[in-house]
Amino acid sequence: MSDTNGPRALLKRIRVWLIVFVVCLVLSGATAFPLVTELRLLDSALTGWASPAADLLPGLAEWIHRVRGGVAAADGQAPYLLYGTDWLAFAHLVIAVAFHGPYRDPVRNIWVVEFGMIACVGIIPLALICGPVRGIPFWWSVIDMSFGVIGILPLLHVRGLIKRLEALRPAQSGRP
Repeated sequence: MSDTNGPRALLKRIRVWLIVFVVCLVLSGATAFPLVTELRLLDSALTGWASPAADLLPGLAEWIHRVRGGVAAADGQAPYLLYGTDWLAFAHLVIAVAFHGPYRDPVRNIWVVEFGMIACVGIIPLALICGPVRGIPFWWSVIDMSFGVIGILPLLHVRGLIKRLEALRPAQSGRP
């Protein structure tokens, strides 16, 4: 019978949570590359098969339509502006790569998890400050802030697991 709180079990749980977090980070970053296509498809869906959702949330449908128009105009007249979203996507991918450290050695690289937590917290003031400056509806800023809130939850859990693993290490292996 295996120990569900032993070092191996903790390491496995840490790694599973890190994989889930990294997959979500990569997916959220990768969606920034095909922004023009995604917005076209989403706008079409909200006037087509997803129109019941648009009827329930008319502000959302109007916002998506407005954003689609702006992104399409930028793509047509100044495509270099969309290069900024390419860098956003790249940043997500680079941050995801950093989580390889805690995957390999969680105790030694706990700082990466804590860095991720700081980044999640930083989303809140960014959305609250830059949202109004850029004319973003408050409800959309709340959606943006939810990424930080949702993102920090698994990282808090992983940090707790790493601390438990750290407490077991000296007694188990004699390593500092």
